[in-house]
Amino acid sequence: MPRPGLIFVALLLLSLIHETCSAKDKRHCPPSSCGNNLNISYPFRLNTDPTSCGEIADPSYSLSCEKNLTVFPSKSGKFYVKAINYDNQTIRVAGAGVEEGSCSIPQYSWDDSSFSTLFQDYSYNYFKYYNNYFYYLESILFISCENLVNASRYVEAPACINGSSFFTPYGLEYEGKMYYYVKIGTPTPHELKPSCRIELMALIPLRLVKNYEDFSYLDIHRLLTYGIELPWRGAPCGKSGFSYINKENQCVFKHGAGNLDNQVYKVFGTAVSLLTYYLPAIVEFRTDIVWSWILWHGLKAILGIPSFIIFLVFKWRRRHLSMYNSIEEFLQNNNNLMPVRYSYSKIKKMTNGFKEKLGEGGFGQVYKAKLRSGRLAAIKILGKSKATGQDFINEVATIGRIHHVNVVQMIGFCAEGSKRALVYDFMPNGSLDKHIFSREGNTATLGWENLYKISLGVACGIEYLHRGCDMQILHFDIKPHNILLDENFTPKISDFGLAKLYPIKGNTVSLTAARGTLGYMAPELFYKNLGSVSYKADVYSYGMLLMEMASKRKNVNPFAEHSSQIHFPSWASEQLNNGMELEIREATEDQKRIAKKMIIVALWCVQMKPIDRPSMNKVIEMLEAEVESLQMPPTPFQLYPHATQQDDVTKKTYLTESTSFSSCNDIEIESISLVGNEN
Repeated sequence: MPRPGLIFVALLLLSLIHETCSAKDKRHCPPSSCGNNLNISYPFRLNTDPTSCGEIADPSYSLSCEKNLTVFPSKSGKFYVKAINYDNQTIRVAGAGVEEGSCSIPQYSWDDSSFSTLFQDYSYNYFKYYNNYFYYLESILFISCENLVNASRYVEAPACINGSSFFTPYGLEYEGKMYYYVKIGTPTPHELKPSCRIELMALIPLRLVKNYEDFSYLDIHRLLTYGIELPWRGAPCGKSGFSYINKENQCVFKHGAGNLDNQVYKVFGTAVSLLTYYLPAIVEFRTDIVWSWILWHGLKAILGIPSFIIFLVFKWRRRHLSMYNSIEEFLQNNNNLMPVRYSYSKIKKMTNGFKEKLGEGGFGQVYKAKLRSGRLAAIKILGKSKATGQDFINEVATIGRIHHVNVVQMIGFCAEGSKRALVYDFMPNGSLDKHIFSREGNTATLGWENLYKISLGVACGIEYLHRGCDMQILHFDIKPHNILLDENFTPKISDFGLAKLYPIKGNTVSLTAARGTLGYMAPELFYKNLGSVSYKADVYSYGMLLMEMASKRKNVNPFAEHSSQIHFPSWASEQLNNGMELEIREATEDQKRIAKKMIIVALWCVQMKPIDRPSMNKVIEMLEAEVESLQMPPTPFQLYPHATQQDDVTKKTYLTESTSFSSCNDIEIESISLVGNEN
C-alpha cells in the first residue's frame, strides 16, 4: 500500500526538474558562426541550426547571417551583432547603415521599443541583482534646420552630411540651404526650434558619454558604430513560462518567484518537502505514523493538482468571457437604440459564405452581402484582437443612435460570443481615398465641383456629430479612408471604432491615450501644453482631409517636384501668405477659386492650438462664403507662433461663433429602435 504513494511523489518531483534538464541539454550543441569569428551559443541560435539548439521559446533568440555578418531580429529594421559576452550575458548590436571610417548615418529610426520585451525589461532586473552595473541609454536625434542653431547639446554635423549627401527618410535630397545637427537627448517642445524638424532617431550608451560640452559628431559616430548592449539574464525561457535564464546561462525553474509560480509551488511543494524531509524516516523506521503522513500529503497532492487545473481553466474562461458579458450588458441596457440583431448563421448566408471581400484592415475584414429583400450591404467582421470589445460597443453606441445623410447607416449587427459583425449600407463608389489620390499612373477622377460638395457634406456630418445629438460624438479618426461614397458620390462618415460620447456642454475630453491615425491626429493629443483635447481635434483632422482633397495628393509627398512641396500644407501657406497663386493644372478660374477656398479653410482648421481653430459650424460658413471674403490664417505649423496683438484681435473677431443656420439643416434624424425583422 505505501509503495504507490511513494512512486507518485517521486514522479511529481521528476516532472518539476524535466524542463530544467532539457534546457541544459541544449547547451551541448556546438557553437555556430556566420564566418566572422563570432560564436553563437545558448540561448542564441542561427535560424539554420537544428531545432534542438538554442532557446526556441522566443524568436528574439534566433539570429541570421548576411554576407558573413550576424543579423539581430528587430521591429524597426536591421541590426548587426557586434559582440556577444556570455560572461556578463550581454549582446551588443548596432543599427545598419553606420560604418566605421565613413560619414554614415543609420538607415532607420529606432528606440528601445524596437527590441523584444526580453531585453526591454532586463535593465531593472540587472540593477536589482548587480548594483555595480546599471545600463542606461540616451537618445540622439538627426535634425535639419532652415536657420543656424546655437544651443546646448546641438552638435553640428560634418561637411559630408551638411550638404547634398544628406538623405531624408523619404530617400530624397533637400534643395536649398539647410543646416544639419545631431541633438543629444529627447527635446521638449520648447527646445525644438521652429525652423527645425526631426529626420532620424537612434540610441547611444550613456555610460560611455564623458562630457556633453566637448562632444563632437565623431564621438557620436563612434558610439553609433560601437552599438548598444542588451542584457538577457533573468529573461524567460522554456515553454511553460515558469523558467528563466540564470547567471550560468541555464534555463532553470523559478521557485515561487511570481504569483502563478507560487500557486504551482503550493501544489507541488508538499510532495517535494515530503520526499526531502520524511524519506529518511520512511527508510529507517517505517512506522505507521510516517506512512499516515505519506498518505495524507499524497492525498493532498492528488486533490490539489485537479483543483489547480480547474482554477486555471476558470481564470482563462473568466478573462475571455468578460468581454462577451460587457457586450451583452451594453446591448441589453441600450436595446431601444439598436438596429436589427442578426445571428452569425444569417451573416454567413447573406455574404454567401464570405465569398466577395471588399477590403480589410486592423479592425477585421469587410464582405459584400445581399439582404433577403435584395438590398446590398457591406458586413464588417471584427477581428478577435480587441480584448474588451470596446470598438464594437463604440460603433454600435454611436451609429446606432443617429441617422444622417452624411453618416453611414447601420442596418444591423451580430454579437455571438467571440463572433462580432456590423452590417452597413453598401457604398458602390468605395472610400474617398481611391478617388483623390493617383494610383498606378491614373489621375484622380473627381472634378472640383464634386470635391467641393463632398467637403461640404463631410463638414455637415461632423458638425451634426458635435452638436446635433443629445450627446456630443467625437470621431477621432477623420481621414479619406473613412469617408465612403454612395452611388451619387454623397459622402458618408464611417468607422466609429475610436469614437467617444460626451455631454454637449462638456468643453474638454478625458483620454488615457492618444487615438487616431498619424498625419491626421491633432497635436494636443501629444503635447498637453497646447490645450485640452476637445471637439477641435476632429476639426484638425478635417483640415488635413480637406488639404488632401484640394491638393489631390498626400499632405506629405516625398515625390513632389520641389523639396519645398514635400509637406504641402506648409508650402501652400507660404504661397498664399506671400500673395502667390497656387498652380493648378487644367483648371478653370472658378475651379481655382474653389481650390483656393478649400485650402484657406483647411489652413484655419489645422492651426497648432485648439483655441485658434474654428468650430465645424464656422467651417461650413466659410465653405459657403466667397473666397474673397476669407481672411488668411497665420502659419499653422510652428509649435509656438508669435502673433502680434493686432493679429490676435483680428483672429478672435474672425472666428466668432455664428448661430445662423447653414445648408446642413436639411438633415434627416430618425429614432432607430430594435426590431425583429429586417427591413
